[in-house]
Amino acid sequence: MVENIQLSLTVFAAFFAIMNPISNTAVFIGLTGSEDKVTQKKVASKSLFLTFIIIAVFALFGKLIFELFGITLPALRIAGGILVFFIGYGMLHGESSKMHSDEDDNDTEIAISPLAVPILAGPGTIATAMSYSAAGGFSSIIITVAVFALMCVITYFSFIFGQKMISKIGQNGLKIITRLMGLILAVIGMQMIIEGIYGAIKAFH
Repeated sequence: MVENIQLSLTVFAAFFAIMNPISNTAVFIGLTGSEDKVTQKKVASKSLFLTFIIIAVFALFGKLIFELFGITLPALRIAGGILVFFIGYGMLHGESSKMHSDEDDNDTEIAISPLAVPILAGPGTIATAMSYSAAGGFSSIIITVAVFALMCVITYFSFIFGQKMISKIGQNGLKIITRLMGLILAVIGMQMIIEGIYGAIKAFH
């Protein structure tokens, strides 16, 4: 019992550090700030539900999936980094997201990418889930999935209550945040690419 509690706390700390609800809330505001509250809640719930499914699948079958498709973690980091970089680059230059229409498909699109993948369910999150779920028996898998579910709930409320910032900062402030988050996303993307290349070179040698 004590070991399970210690593992739960360790896994929670790891997921919290990687997902960082505070910084991701700022990104969420930058992507959805011009939308109404109903749409924001819809995007938040869709992205976090999909994130949970992805991480749960990798916690259960991660190693099998990687081996089946011949995927390596460095390759995942590089691909995810490229995607994040170009999304951030667009935000940095004031390009709006593809949400600004009445079609539900556009809400789903941004909930899937970039929010769910690769921002929330990125290479670091996937690697963490695979690492802790493989650390022990079936109990480790259950703890990892349960703790991540709690992390998703915390992130959801962080996203929703973070929207109060929007009414206070106004449209000009939102534009500044959007460009700032674009810069941060571009840097995160480059960091992911660098880590992926470094990991690939290290594995090759």
